[in-house]
Amino acid sequence: MKLAVIGATGYTGSRIRDEALSRGHKVTAIVRNADALPTHRNLTPLALDITDVEALTVAIAGHDAVVSAFNPGKDPSRRGMAAILAAAAKAGTLRLLVVGGAGSLEVAPGRRLVDEPDFPQQWKDGALRTSEVLETLRRSSGLNWTFISPAANLSPGDRTGTYRTGGDQLLTDAAGHSQISVEDYAVAMIDEAETPRHPRQRFCVAR
Repeated sequence: MKLAVIGATGYTGSRIRDEALSRGHKVTAIVRNADALPTHRNLTPLALDITDVEALTVAIAGHDAVVSAFNPGKDPSRRGMAAILAAAAKAGTLRLLVVGGAGSLEVAPGRRLVDEPDFPQQWKDGALRTSEVLETLRRSSGLNWTFISPAANLSPGDRTGTYRTGGDQLLTDAAGHSQISVEDYAVAMIDEAETPRHPRQRFCVAR
């Protein structure tokens, strides 16, 4: 496949980039600083400002899928994700896969994780902005999108290649823990890119 990965040097995007390359896919890495990218025969670095909708439209046109690992939590202006959605629509992108957050997952009917009293305050604004992206996608009519939420604890670890999937509810294990490695999250993302199972849906992944 030919994939465009927006934010390919970030916490999650770098693992998604490497997972795609390890499977033989061709990756266009769209970043602010191309110097931070490794050298790989199937990797095309592309430094640009993602808020430039016209430039981003040109950059992603012709790809089989676009993976957005852009973090809305670090974008109070909300310009970044708005530009990504606009460019994907203009480019006629076949598929848009979005790195989501756990905050919008339900811990009980009608109760989101982000609304719980013990949700870390320093992450709350970012989680709410990421939740807004999901709602915007759900209202969109022209994009073939998939929004993938990780477990509550998304941390570096082993690539086991195994994970569980769910819908809008937070996945936990028998001990009540909700976790997945960033490496296995990347596996789930590229699995979905290769074999679409959740068109116009959000799903979540956990160990």
